[in-house]
Amino acid sequence: MNDTMGSVPVSSAITERSQTSFRYAFFFLSPERRAALDAVYAYCRLIDDIVDGEDAVEVKAQNLRAWRDALPRIFDRASGPAPIVDLHPVARELQQAQRRFGIRYEDALAVLVGCETDLHKRRYATWEETYDYCFHVASSVGLMCIELFGCVDPRSRDYAIHLGRALQLTNILRDIREDAARDRIYLPQEAISQFGVREADLLANGDLTPDVRPATQKLLASVARRAREEFRLAREAKPARDRRALVPAEIMGAVYTAILGECERRGVDVLRPDRRIKLSTTRKATAALGGLLGSLVA
Repeated sequence: MNDTMGSVPVSSAITERSQTSFRYAFFFLSPERRAALDAVYAYCRLIDDIVDGEDAVEVKAQNLRAWRDALPRIFDRASGPAPIVDLHPVARELQQAQRRFGIRYEDALAVLVGCETDLHKRRYATWEETYDYCFHVASSVGLMCIELFGCVDPRSRDYAIHLGRALQLTNILRDIREDAARDRIYLPQEAISQFGVREADLLANGDLTPDVRPATQKLLASVARRAREEFRLAREAKPARDRRALVPAEIMGAVYTAILGECERRGVDVLRPDRRIKLSTTRKATAALGGLLGSLVA
């Protein structure tokens, strides 16, 4: 398989095709760091797509195992014959990124472990379990990114952990209905029970009876508060030494803060299938600009 799609690296093509909100942060990186971030995003996108694809669970597990087997070779931790997935262009581009910027094997593996969890875990009993999931699928991505951003202060890892948790809690809140359609509920059972909400209410496509709406609204508001608390903890953890290096992360955070605000504004309507939250290009760009300016003057 060739390393490019035409003249465009495969990772860059995947990033562009996905229309991810994160692409606003890519603009403020050097070409080398942007290419490395493309590779990280493409790796995460590919394994996430395996989990959410139409294949049987056994096939998905096999495909993820192939990537798990490849990671030690991608990160120069093993020798011997390379599995087929090593021939994937994104695997080679990720290897180039880690060799140039020192991305950690443990962080890339953690992302894969989080995606593997989605194959067999459908419910979460406690907030501790949900936060552990957030760490694997989001914070670990941030930990990969801060290496290629050029961060030097160890406290930037704490920043990445809290910011990743904030982003994933926002995703969970925004995507409750879509996740429920896949029989996945990331809100912990302890929180659902605490507010007197039934799981069936979250699966009802927003068709809530008047007696259920207030409790459901309180549940969703509690998730938003947790996300905002993680954004706050990320700001407190951000070291001054890495202020400029973390500009791309701050832009990502600003876009997701806008998404969180829209979730709060809509309340229980986030559960409706016809009300999926999607910021306009203008709103994303405005939020990104605000994140850029805020990071430079803070």
